[in-house]
Amino acid sequence: MTSKELLYVEDALGHEQYFQTKCNEIISTVSDSELKSSVQTMAGKHKEIFNSFLNLLG
Repeated sequence: MTSKELLYVEDALGHEQYFQTKCNEIISTVSDSELKSSVQTMAGKHKEIFNSFLNLLG
């Protein structure tokens, strides 16, 4: 992997981590169970994407 590709992966990891953090913040403030469930699903998907990028590194 080139250094530029590594920077892209690191950037993507940062974005996915940010999305997970924001989803978790929303989950803690939302009272509607259907909305909370949707956001939990989104948080899980961002965690999967994060792990996929992380696996690219080794």
